[in-house]
Amino acid sequence: MLHNHTHDHSGHSHEGHHHHHGDPNNHGRAFVIAIALNTAFVAVEFAYGIIAHSTALMADAGHNLSDVLGLLLALGAAILARKTPSGRFTYGLRSTSILAALTNAMFLMVACGGIAWEAIQRFSEPHVVAGLTVSLVAVVGIGINGVSAWLFVKGSEGDLNIRGAYLHMMADAAVSLGVAVAGVVMLYTGWYWLDPAVSLAIVAVVVIGTWGLLRESLQLALNAIPAHIDAAALEDYLRECPGVADIHDLHIWGMSTTESALTVHLVMPGGYPGDAFMDDIMCTLRERYSIHHSTLQVEQGTTDHICVLHPAETASTHIH
Repeated sequence: MLHNHTHDHSGHSHEGHHHHHGDPNNHGRAFVIAIALNTAFVAVEFAYGIIAHSTALMADAGHNLSDVLGLLLALGAAILARKTPSGRFTYGLRSTSILAALTNAMFLMVACGGIAWEAIQRFSEPHVVAGLTVSLVAVVGIGINGVSAWLFVKGSEGDLNIRGAYLHMMADAAVSLGVAVAGVVMLYTGWYWLDPAVSLAIVAVVVIGTWGLLRESLQLALNAIPAHIDAAALEDYLRECPGVADIHDLHIWGMSTTESALTVHLVMPGGYPGDAFMDDIMCTLRERYSIHHSTLQVEQGTTDHICVLHPAETASTHIH
């Protein structure tokens, strides 16, 4: 539902507020199924890793455990993000999805360090590995991770949290494939050094897949402009609006992994243009630039404006 509120300040300053708080897609069932499947597989894979003396299986089990924890974090954040705003949290708890994505990425990086260290130690003393057992367990992992990834395909394009879950499941399926192939090779060649080598390959795949998630979630946590928003094009659009002589104090940030916000001052010498005009701008911001919550302040430009974030500059555009 859309709301437009206008306020008159000292005869020349007006604000329009546009609120669009649609709930994100409900992926609760997908999370529950993926968590259940991966939890069961972690227990089985780790047990068979011990039985087969395979660090590759135990490494993959450890990574899958981190995925389970990541899925739990993402599910919790998705639930909290749907809470309505309160007197203290006027944006609600939408930003928990950003914190979950960041925590998930950092946890995976730490887990990769532990896996790599164990694999390097195994190179000096390679253990005999039951190749057939390793391959069979890994094949099961391909199926479970493939199904889990499929559950998140639909929401992976528009939500960093969902995309993180999807990428992790896809990476796990690829890693399990590598483990299965290594198990067959060890079965026929006795090249047991392949086991720690595959463990290091697992680490490389996970780090590469996680780096983008870490970078984007950290940027959102620091209130950077979301990557999918073309700030230059958005600024050009605002400047070209009828009656707008200049703009300043333009701020764009992510409220969550799916919603963005904007505030800007529009210098309009002709005065406040009316609610319909403001509604048109905010509708365009929403539909063309994915700005879900916008606050527009109209000024006539009768005084010099100094942005508190840039005190040395006056009456100029700042994009944050």
